[in-house]
Amino acid sequence: MVELKPGDEAPPFALLDQHGDLVRLEDHRGRKLLVYFYPEADTPGCTRQSCSLRDHQRELTGIGVDVVGISPDPPPKQLAFDEKYGLGFPLLADEDHAVADAYGTWGAHQEDGDRWTGIIRSSFLVNEQGRIERAWYRVQPEDTVPNALTALVA
Repeated sequence: MVELKPGDEAPPFALLDQHGDLVRLEDHRGRKLLVYFYPEADTPGCTRQSCSLRDHQRELTGIGVDVVGISPDPPPKQLAFDEKYGLGFPLLADEDHAVADAYGTWGAHQEDGDRWTGIIRSSFLVNEQGRIERAWYRVQPEDTVPNALTALVA
């Protein structure tokens, strides 16, 4: 599994959001982009993570940062999640996990003797030129916003 580092080119993506609109990495050129990968819409950890981003969206937008979330959920499930919690930013459907693979966020998990493959909760700050500014792998849901804000004021 590849892990992206600061300075790497961010892998391009073109995915449908919760409204069925195509969202591409290149759509955000000229602005910083916080990309976060979450395992499944409307589960406890993913809800805490996404609602934290919702609650800080004005602050992030004010300092020139857009936010997109990516999970393997289909657009209708993403839409229900967005509507339930009023998230208000693009939730992208990576149903074949090709983008997660490219970012190094699809992999094996093990907990209490159970093994499965899925999203490794991670987030990335992509700079205005489309390069990785910061990468955080295996984060807790509560870490996404503090990590980003700390990096942005450094």
